Amino acid sequence: MRSHRILALSFGLIITLYPGQSLTANPFERGAVADFFNLFRQQAIPIQTVFWKHPQYKPGDVVVSTKERRLYYVLSKDRAVEYGDGVGREGFTWSGLKTITRKEEWPDWRPPEQMLQRRPDLPRNMPGGIDNPLGARALYLASSNYRIHGSNEPDTIGAAVSSGCIRMTNKDIVDLYSRVKVGTKVYVLN
Repeated sequence: MRSHRILALSFGLIITLYPGQSLTANPFERGAVADFFNLFRQQAIPIQTVFWKHPQYKPGDVVVSTKERRLYYVLSKDRAVEYGDGVGREGFTWSGLKTITRKEEWPDWRPPEQMLQRRPDLPRNMPGGIDNPLGARALYLASSNYRIHGSNEPDTIGAAVSSGCIRMTNKDIVDLYSRVKVGTKVYVLN
């Protein structure tokens, strides 16, 4: 009898966390429960607030240093939040100014046509979830196929392994996602 009450309580909790979502959906794959468990994943490069000595960037800007493999969210003229990131491998590096045009939680992944030409074995579409290469959040960068996104491979943070996107741990991208707005400027430096 007690186990039936616990099961009913758990079922009620899932429905509360996932209003309007299919009851067959796995709550550990996507959404609030998956976000909660991501908090406990091992962090290779910890988030920290650092002294910032680049006055040309304004509070709210995002600055990616591909050489340092770090992403900075500028807080003030002398402070920034520093995150570890993974960047484009040789032949897939880029630099410039982009703007965040869209934000998505647990985004579906559709590999760009150029990637499908290199890797025809990839799926044409992968629903969002814990196994999706885009991870927990994605920030889409204007007029490009590039994104700043989470990763289901946290061991790649600090490395140059992507096809040009900026990778972060799921925990870090959730934090950054909560700070930035559509329209945020993103400076990618070599």
